[in-house]
Amino acid sequence: MSLAAYRHLLRSARIAFSGDVHVLSAAQNQIRQTFLENRSLDSSGIQAAIRHAEDVATILRENVVQGQKIESKGDEHTFSET
Repeated sequence: MSLAAYRHLLRSARIAFSGDVHVLSAAQNQIRQTFLENRSLDSSGIQAAIRHAEDVATILRENVVQGQKIESKGDEHTFSET
């Protein structure tokens, strides 16, 4: 169950941060580090951590928007949903 949440979170980060290598790498490192820190939790703590990971994956998939600055138009930006 925790492996599925881990993979789901990594997949969501890859989708949300596609094209931004630095942010994707930082997100993947944070995910790995957090899962390693939570390795020794008891069963109730594990369930809460898995629920949190699934919530974060949902937020990454549904609420993250990547922006790109248009150099020739000053402060205007374009946004593409990921």
